[in-house]
Amino acid sequence: MPEIVQLLASPVHRYVGRPADGPAPAPPGELVDEVHLRAGLGIVGDRYFGKPAHRNASVTVIARESLPPGVDLVQVRRNILTAGIGVDDLVGSVLTLDSGDGPVRLQVNRPANPCAWMDVTIGPGAFRALRRKGGVRCTPLDDGVLRVGPVSVAVET
Repeated sequence: MPEIVQLLASPVHRYVGRPADGPAPAPPGELVDEVHLRAGLGIVGDRYFGKPAHRNASVTVIARESLPPGVDLVQVRRNILTAGIGVDDLVGSVLTLDSGDGPVRLQVNRPANPCAWMDVTIGPGAFRALRRKGGVRCTPLDDGVLRVGPVSVAVET
């Protein structure tokens, strides 16, 4: 059964400067049990919420199956970690997730390509290993809530 494994809403950018210098410290509480989404704006409280440059990429989704064991959202800086959903194949589709509070539609706009930071936060070779499976960048089409746990999934192509 598909599930939302983790959710991240971080108010700060942690990957600034050169990867060799390492990421900034994580603020407390960026991994959450639920997120509130606003249509066209993103996740309330997240660093990309309402930013014009990120409106088509304000929510990022990655599949647990794409990550090495033990790697989580803190390391990859995506917002939604799923299991049982092949998100990397959904570019151009509308992904609908319902974790019990009603459906939330996400327009899947483009791949969330990995960067050199992955070799620092996950380990050497991660940048290359995550090519074509680094998740997707989305725009929320609805206001709604997503929670960690089982999720109903629908895809419109």
